[in-house]
Amino acid sequence: MRIPKSWVPFLAKRIVDTLIKKELIEPTIPGDELVEEAGKLLMNELMVEDRLHEEVRLILKKYESEIAKGRLDYKRLFDMTKQKLVKEKNLVL
Repeated sequence: MRIPKSWVPFLAKRIVDTLIKKELIEPTIPGDELVEEAGKLLMNELMVEDRLHEEVRLILKKYESEIAKGRLDYKRLFDMTKQKLVKEKNLVL
């Protein structure tokens, strides 16, 4: 995640307040619940790349011995695997 987790509640409140102020949404639930749900959505989106990196690391564990022997470049393999998964899963980073 590229922003601190501590910023998420603040950002969620700003987003919700702005949407309400501009009359882009009309809340049907209390504001604090709306902000909490927005925070959960933000956190989920911000964690996409973290989860992707973990998946790539798990995939590359199969090739640890080859990487250790210098036959494969970990960084290059990591980037290639990441790009492949991004395309396969149609992710936006």
